[in-house]
Amino acid sequence: MNNPFVGTGVALVTPFNDDLSIDFSALKRLVRYQIENGTNFLVVQGTTGESPTLSQSEKLAVLEVVAEENNGELPIVFGVGGNDTRAIGEAVKSLPDSVDGILSVSPYYNKPLQAGIIEHFKHIASCTDLPIILYNVPGRTSSNMTAATTLELSNVENIVAVKEASGDFAQIMEIVYARPKGFGVLSGDDAIIMPLISIGVDGVISVVANALPRKFASMIKSALDGDFAYAKDLHYDLMPSTTMYFAEGNPGGVKVSLEEQGLMKTTMRLPLVPVSSELESAIRKETKRVLA
Repeated sequence: MNNPFVGTGVALVTPFNDDLSIDFSALKRLVRYQIENGTNFLVVQGTTGESPTLSQSEKLAVLEVVAEENNGELPIVFGVGGNDTRAIGEAVKSLPDSVDGILSVSPYYNKPLQAGIIEHFKHIASCTDLPIILYNVPGRTSSNMTAATTLELSNVENIVAVKEASGDFAQIMEIVYARPKGFGVLSGDDAIIMPLISIGVDGVISVVANALPRKFASMIKSALDGDFAYAKDLHYDLMPSTTMYFAEGNPGGVKVSLEEQGLMKTTMRLPLVPVSSELESAIRKETKRVLA
C-alpha cells in the first residue's frame, strides 16, 4: 500500500468555549480555512488537538464535525495512539468511514524496547485495513523509534508512512535512503521541513499551518516542486511565527494567531495555560505582518 498523505497536513487544534466545552462552530471555520488555503490533508486529534484532555466521545464528536464540514474534500487522518496495545487495537476496529488513515504515536511512558514497539504496531496494523502513519516523537514519549525499527515496520502492508519528530537528520536520512518504494516520510517539525524536503521527505504534519495555511502550504509545494529559492524565502518569512508558536508550548501560541484572525478563542484545558502577555502581543503583531 503506497502512502497517500503527501504535502501539507495540518494537526488541527481543538477550539474551546469559555466554559471549556468544544466550540464546534469555530472548528468548522478552521476546517473551511484549511480547505480554502491549500492544505492537502487534515489530522484530527493529535497532540496539538489537546487529545489527552478530551474524552473518547468528545474525540469522536470532533471527528464527526470535521468530516461533516470537510464533506470529502480532503483526506482525514485520525489520531489513535497510546501505550496499551490491546486497547488501541480495539479502538481502530470501530472507526467511522470518514477516516482515511490513522496516526499512531509510539508508546509513551512504558519505554518499551524496539522489539516491543515493533510488535505494538504490528498488532495495531492487524486490527484494521486503514493506512497507518507511525509517529516518532522522543521528546514526548521518552523513547526513540530507531530508523531500523521504522524500516522493519515499513514492510507491513498497511503501515504507509512515518511522522518523524526526532529532529535527527541522520536518522531521517537513513529512513529516506533505505525505505521501500511507496513508503512516506513526513516531518513533525515545522521549523526544519523545508531543508528536510531537500533530502527526500514527502511533507509535514504541521502546527503552524493551522494559522498560516496559505503561505505554509505554498512553501511545501514549492519545495516539493524543486523551487527551493522561493521555498527558502517563505521559510524565513514564516520563521518568526514558527519560533513564537512553540516558545511557551503548543498549541497556546498558534491559538493566539487564530484568535487574532477571528477564527477561535485562545482557551485551552488544563494543564495547559495561556502564553505570557509579552509573547501574545508579539504573536498578534507578527500575525498581522505575515498576513498583510
